[in-house]
Amino acid sequence: MNPLPNSSPAHLYRSASRAAWFGLIVNMSLGIIKLIGGLIGNSFALISDAVNSLGDSLTSIVVIYGLWYAQRPADEEHPYGHTRAEAVAASNVSMLIMISALFVGWEAITRIGAEHPVPAIWTMWIAAANIVIKESLFWYKLAISRRTQSLSIAAAAWDHRSDALCSLAVLIGLAVVRWGGPTCMWADEAAALVVVVAILWNTGQIFLQSTSELLDPQASEELVQQIRAAAEEVPGVCAVEKLWVRKTGIEFLADIHIEVDARLTVEAGHRIGHRVKDKLISQFAQLRDVLVHLEPYPHEHADAD
Repeated sequence: MNPLPNSSPAHLYRSASRAAWFGLIVNMSLGIIKLIGGLIGNSFALISDAVNSLGDSLTSIVVIYGLWYAQRPADEEHPYGHTRAEAVAASNVSMLIMISALFVGWEAITRIGAEHPVPAIWTMWIAAANIVIKESLFWYKLAISRRTQSLSIAAAAWDHRSDALCSLAVLIGLAVVRWGGPTCMWADEAAALVVVVAILWNTGQIFLQSTSELLDPQASEELVQQIRAAAEEVPGVCAVEKLWVRKTGIEFLADIHIEVDARLTVEAGHRIGHRVKDKLISQFAQLRDVLVHLEPYPHEHADAD
């Protein structure tokens, strides 16, 4: 993960939501166009690519809902808020898409060797246009994900790159069928299988990333060191004993153990702890909360310092 951006969580959520809405509109439009084109133009590879885009539309819908739900304030039942909704949504949708891809793959296998009409030449233009659009979406969402630290938007970005490669496979398959003649009819189904493998690989990565986030992994070493250095700058902090930073949605939660002079009163140590928390939250906009625990720093070390 890159260092935390300075934008507020509300601004980052808006940016991520706009990217998800844009992806939904594009995926839905492409899915419908490719489905109609595949049915009319007799290309099963294009139909399988349409399933991919329509599956991405479902993903976008769930991501939009997850981003909205994640912004709900904390309550008695969820004192840490609802930010994990994004990761839960991503893991569930990825499983649904993998199941749909397996059905498409089975259909492609059963069609290999069967006689069917040669796909229309204009189906190649649909595949070519999809490559350009999806690659453009990849770079757009990749930039948004780096700015917002959103796992679901990052996954969507790489899904667009996967879609572009899928469409390239479809384009090659259609070209082989068009110019190879009846003996190369298998190329359309082969291209469909390439698409299926790409879908399974991509959604598998999304599933692993989203479930990993639910298990509270430590944030990147770069981010942890930046937070540690900021805490150590607060007057009265002798050292940072422990620091745990975990990602939740596009925000982070930090647990920090700071060492203060053991001779200080409870009130004085409490003030130092509050200054640490206030500094970290103000300096790192995506830190949702910081839990500060005080530890005694040995007298002889404090005197030496």
